[in-house]
Formats: sequence, structure tokens, C-alpha cells
Amino acid sequence: MSSIATAFASYTAVIVTGGSSGIGRAFMERVVKLKPELCFGNLSRREPEIKNSELKLRHFPCDLADRGELPTRISEVLQWLKNDVPAGKILLVNNSGFGGYGRFNEINIDHQLGMIDVNVSAVVALTAGLLPVLRERGGCVVTVASTAAFQPTPFLATYGATKAFVLHWSLALNEDLRGSGVTALAVCPGPTSTEFFKRAGLKQGAVSDSVGQTTGEVVDEALAAFAAGRAQVVTGWKNKLMVFGASLLPKPWIARLAARILARYRLAMVKSSSA
Repeated sequence: MSSIATAFASYTAVIVTGGSSGIGRAFMERVVKLKPELCFGNLSRREPEIKNSELKLRHFPCDLADRGELPTRISEVLQWLKNDVPAGKILLVNNSGFGGYGRFNEINIDHQLGMIDVNVSAVVALTAGLLPVLRERGGCVVTVASTAAFQPTPFLATYGATKAFVLHWSLALNEDLRGSGVTALAVCPGPTSTEFFKRAGLKQGAVSDSVGQTTGEVVDEALAAFAAGRAQVVTGWKNKLMVFGASLLPKPWIARLAARILARYRLAMVKSSSA
């Protein structure tokens, strides 16, 4: 039995946000193969389309940007755990998130505030709501941050700041929960083949596939880090080099360098639009 499968031996439930696509769906697709008897809960607007007859999935329709809706969904998840899920550890995967590309004044403010609601507020609220049962049963809180969390990100200013928040929050949470039977893991991917770039406003092909990873590759590294009991993982060797390099320079310098790099995506958008 692999070390990852062994790590799931005492788990009975996996709760994912944004499991209808991208990294969230890849988490469920990977984990159900490791342990088919697990119960899966998903919170997103769309129900995941996963072709696996063994998947025991409960979908909780939810707009994570709606702060008024989330308490009701948390109550429903708690009832599901109490009534339908056998005793055992719980894996919570805070995956949902989106971005917006452009200078700060060019991005609709409602879009940016919604980004904060989904990327930050929903993560904190859902974790707080489920933490009592996590402490009772044991488990892990996995939060998807980003390599954008390690430096200022011009053209992605609000997005990068939300990911910096959840990275530092997750690391602090892991220490706050030390000895409680619950751990926290921050997963920091770079560019990944998801719907992120489309929703952020970038045209197809604006970001080369050669600089990114697949969702499966990200999840495989995340699961290995989970099994090893780590608090943080930066996925992909190119991303590890980038993060290391960013740590060596003053943040104002990194912000200027990041602006030059991220501005190239703007050029790619213009070229794609005029093609």
C-alpha cells in the first residue's frame, strides 16, 4: 500500500469546494481511486461530472461569494457528516478561487470584492464552521494558495494578495491546531491547466502550457505532501525555483520585475484579440 493510501486509512470523508472543475475535481478523481469507500461532499454552483461509478458524492449547491448563503450550506454539511458519514477523519479541501487580470483600476470592483469573498472569506468561514467536527474526528485542512502568494503581483494585485493571505493563514492555522489532531496544508501551484485564466480575462493561449502543470500533477504533489504531514508545498520544480528567487530580493524589486513579466500576458491578450 502506498504512503498516500496509508494516510487515508482512517479517513471517511473528503469535502471539497469548487469540485466541479480544475484542481478540485482532480482531487476527487485521484482520491476516490485510492479509497473508493470515502464519502465526498462538494460545494460549488455546478455539480461535478466525474465518470466513476464508485464515487459516493453529495453535492451542496453553493455560491461561495454569497456570505448569507454559506451558513446554511455549512449546517447542511454538518448534518450530512452526522447522519450519513461513518466516524473517521475528515479532509477539507479549500480549493475554490478565481482571479482578475489587469491594472487595479481596470478591473470591476464588484469582481474584486467577489474575489475576496471566495478566495478569503469563504475559506475562513467554512473552516471555522467545520472545525469543531474536525477537532472531534481528526483530519486535515488543505487550502489551495498559489505561487502568487510569495510576491506582489501587479496586474493581479487583489488575486495575489488573497493568496498571500491564505498561505500565511494556513501556516498559522497549522500551528494553532498543533496537538489537536487536525493539521493544515497550504498548496501553492503556479500556472495550471484550469478555467482560471479564462475567468481572469485572459484569452486562450495567452499563457504557454510549457510553464504550467496539469491539475493531476498538482494534486499528486499535494497528496504526497499531505501524506508526509507537511505544512506547505510549492508544486513543480520551476515554481520552486521562482519562489526561491523571489525570496532573495526586496519586495519593491520583485514587484517591478513581476510587473514586467505579467505585462507580457497583457500583450498576449491584445494579440489574441486581434488575431
